[in-house]
Amino acid sequence: MEDIVNVRYMVDDVETAVDFYTRHFGFALKTNAAPAFADVVRDHLRLLISGPASSAGRPMPDGRTPQPGGWNRIRFVVDDIEAEVERLRAGGVSFRNDIISGPGGKQVLVEDPAGNPIELFQPASR
Repeated sequence: MEDIVNVRYMVDDVETAVDFYTRHFGFALKTNAAPAFADVVRDHLRLLISGPASSAGRPMPDGRTPQPGGWNRIRFVVDDIEAEVERLRAGGVSFRNDIISGPGGKQVLVEDPAGNPIELFQPASR
């Protein structure tokens, strides 16, 4: 059994999402069946990228269709959140907010091209 976590994100455009995750976050392409599906891997995380043409994009019995966006997210722990934000902004990446601080550390929400959130988190102890 693989020691890997699988997360599925619904996206509007599979190729755009693959480019985003491989270019900005160091994922490697595993499978590309665009425009329906692709998966990318980084360490122990396999991100399943599903477009509207994928089986995961099929309507539910009540007619609703899975959509990108929402608030559930993958989280990357970083050593220097300010440097990561600067690097990503220089690369044209969109953010939902500015860096906020709390008792546990600092965090900011990045958006992928389909509007799915990614949390960057720097623990207070770093």
